[in-house]
Amino acid sequence: MITVDRHEQAAAGSAVVTAADMVAGHVRLDISCLDRVYLNGYVAKLQTPGGVIYFFHDHRGKPIASPALFEPIGEKFRRDIRDWAQANGIPVIRFSAGERKADVMAPYLQAAAAAGRSQVAAIGCAQEFQLVWTARKRDTDPGACPQFSFTKEQRRVSVFYVYIWDTTMGSGFIKICTYFPYPVKAWVNGHEWAKRQAAAAGIGFTALSNGFASCEDPAALQAICDRFGPGAVQVWFERWMARLPLPLTDADRDAGYWWELSMRQVETSRTLVFDDDVHARAFFEALLCENMDLGRPENVELLFRRGQRAGGHSSPPPGGGFKTKIDRYCDLVTINVFYKNSRLKQYLKDGVALRIETVINSPKDLRCNRQLHNLPELQAKARAINARLLETETVGQGTALVSPVIERITRPTLTGEGRKAPALRFGDLRVQALAGAIAAMLFTVTGITNRSLRALMTGLLHRPYSMNQASYDLSRLARNGLIARVPDRNRYTLTRDGLLFACFYTKVYDHVLRPLMAPDRPNAPPELAAALATLDQLVASNIANAHVPTAA
Repeated sequence: MITVDRHEQAAAGSAVVTAADMVAGHVRLDISCLDRVYLNGYVAKLQTPGGVIYFFHDHRGKPIASPALFEPIGEKFRRDIRDWAQANGIPVIRFSAGERKADVMAPYLQAAAAAGRSQVAAIGCAQEFQLVWTARKRDTDPGACPQFSFTKEQRRVSVFYVYIWDTTMGSGFIKICTYFPYPVKAWVNGHEWAKRQAAAAGIGFTALSNGFASCEDPAALQAICDRFGPGAVQVWFERWMARLPLPLTDADRDAGYWWELSMRQVETSRTLVFDDDVHARAFFEALLCENMDLGRPENVELLFRRGQRAGGHSSPPPGGGFKTKIDRYCDLVTINVFYKNSRLKQYLKDGVALRIETVINSPKDLRCNRQLHNLPELQAKARAINARLLETETVGQGTALVSPVIERITRPTLTGEGRKAPALRFGDLRVQALAGAIAAMLFTVTGITNRSLRALMTGLLHRPYSMNQASYDLSRLARNGLIARVPDRNRYTLTRDGLLFACFYTKVYDHVLRPLMAPDRPNAPPELAAALATLDQLVASNIANAHVPTAA
């Protein structure tokens, strides 16, 4: 083994550093926190046609529940908002098509923050499609009281974006639709809340653009981040809704007609900030190189953006799926793992920190309900996903060639219960495909099922792969301790030994055997090819010196 002094590595500028080495002992700050929280607000009693009729006829005492009653409420609300803004000196901005609303409102929020007091910074107006109630007149007796059928449809209507700067929450906004049943949306940021709580507690810190770069007391900061939950969000929402003109009155609220909050999009982040001796970019590049072959292209996307705003949409290449492309001029590199409506992303934050974010666009993806009070459960599951991703990426790095796990699984053994555990022989086509399948980073999020394994194995083997074959392979993986069954479910999760098996088998086969066994070894690394050429020359020289006859 050849060792290189750490300072010599730094001077060389091209040191090979594994992700596992970087994470172990070189992280000065490791913080998990809710990031962006985007919520839907809805009036539960106004979500059915019967509820609409009851609201107008029984609650407000109108003789006919007619769609003509919608417009007066909306018109009054729009007028009240504009009058209230004018009376309080709040600018009202009309958004133009294609404008990024956050950029338009940034100067107003900065001015509000500089003032140091909670206030509405500005109000934005826009026309957007919203799911609202519409009605059609029924065919009834012309002499009888008219009746209407109510249905929900997407209509382009006016909305107000109320941008708020709050001394406890920081920047946020509440969007209110001006048409019945007046759906709202609310947006807050957990990191901004945590910054203000840390400052109030006298904890010194250095901020990232959206996070923390350093902190005097990391444990206390993590405890603050852990406290951010439904209570803080609900209090913020109620405080500002009480100050704004609204289409619903106090009498409506007393009768139960008020907004409830549900989760629309929740980002749970983990930020690892490295010490001064470690280059974050070198770490991230090592992470990319070591994990580009883990996961299937249809599940993992490597985006190398140039001249594109972070968070923007990317188009899949022709033919479906995503391709891996390395652009040496790129400024932003992001690893994305997609699952159903949600995704897991990983990138460098401000060039100094590794940010892992689980972005949940539908809580149902993680078997959580949407109501706001389920936020702690959703956050716990998302944090576990962030941890599993980092473990998946680092567990296979620096794996020893001689490992008790590898030695055990390459030959038949017996389990603790005396059951046979079939061997998983390195180089066997089906075993290699199995290793490649369970190496998919998607399984870090979802777990493994018979169905999901069949889908991957069929593509890797390029031949049919039956349900019985999948059951047998799951059984031998489980008996070798490489996967563990989720209680009461036909779903499995990877164990640490399973991650070692997947990484070792996949990387050795892809990076060593396959390049070397190709004709003339065109894909072999130059250093390895040179070493093999030297070995061939030495062997040939020794054979010649020993006067061993060559085969005819």
